[in-house]
Amino acid sequence: MASLAEAPTRFTHTANPAPRSAEARAAVLANPGFGNAFTDHMVTIDWTEDHGWHGAAVVPYGPIMLDPAASVLHYAQEIFEGLKAYRHPDGSMALFRPDANAARLNASAQRLAMPQLPPELFIAAVEELVAADRAWFPEVEGGSIYLRPFMIATEAFLGVRPAKSYKFIVIASPAGNYFKSGAPAVSLWVSDYTRAAPGGTGAAKCGGNYAASLVPTKEAFARGHDQVLFLDAAEHKWVEELGGMNLFFVFADGTLLTPPLTGTILPGVTRDSLIKLARDEGLTVREDRYSLDQWRADAASGNLFEVFACGTAAVVTPVGTVADRDGEFTIGSGGPGQLTGKLKARLTAIQRGEAPDPHGWVVRLG
Repeated sequence: MASLAEAPTRFTHTANPAPRSAEARAAVLANPGFGNAFTDHMVTIDWTEDHGWHGAAVVPYGPIMLDPAASVLHYAQEIFEGLKAYRHPDGSMALFRPDANAARLNASAQRLAMPQLPPELFIAAVEELVAADRAWFPEVEGGSIYLRPFMIATEAFLGVRPAKSYKFIVIASPAGNYFKSGAPAVSLWVSDYTRAAPGGTGAAKCGGNYAASLVPTKEAFARGHDQVLFLDAAEHKWVEELGGMNLFFVFADGTLLTPPLTGTILPGVTRDSLIKLARDEGLTVREDRYSLDQWRADAASGNLFEVFACGTAAVVTPVGTVADRDGEFTIGSGGPGQLTGKLKARLTAIQRGEAPDPHGWVVRLG
């Protein structure tokens, strides 16, 4: 039997027999929030050692049947991605750099001893779901359909080895703004915990990394902050990333700095896009280590003008204040910076088809 990696991709389609009514869908789309509601369908594709990838299907959204001994439940072989579908001014739908998400999924799969998914199959799966559920696009400011592809180990066994069967699934959720505080800039709490260590899974987008961040994130919320900031595991002095976003620093001389991808930081698609867009503007972008002490000193001296976080869900978010057990400091005026706003506007305009796409990042879906 030929796998889908070797044969043309054909998806079977089963319509949801009880889709959300137009009225119920409209109520959700009026105030979608983030990750609270899901569309009527999902995509599933299976992998087995004997047959490779097979059984690609668009099916009604619903529970997944798993054996209690499924490997994912015991040994956490699970990875995921996040990307968005946008509506362009002409009414067409579009994806932004899905090839980059496909590549990162495969990098995560390799780290967790999971099968590689052909990039064209990843993109086809996302396209099929958007086509099926495009009516779920929310007409709110910054609205999008957030897409969550993920892969889980499904073989039923107890033993520490890679599983021999997997399921790749894509679900979709209408999305509005990620942060609910409404503040012009977020505040960060510097955690005593670490997110990742050299040689670990920090560069993989796997659920275990996020599970480990829940306690420090809860601590940040309890202290009145919007997000948690992680330092390196070895010296606990070098800035790495937030609970789910990369960081950029903007200095008085116009240069930008972002921590380097040394294996402990997730290689964000938004991060990479912003580096390219900043360089298009003639700006110098350095990928270099930056300590919390230097950050504090640069903020105090005025050498640091702006700081922003970035990721698919939140896009670009200004950072206003940073706090740890030694006190709190403010970046600039504590609000959005000029360059932060300019880069966000440039990126979102490309994503939404409102500006030229010089890098060929946008995939139009019709």
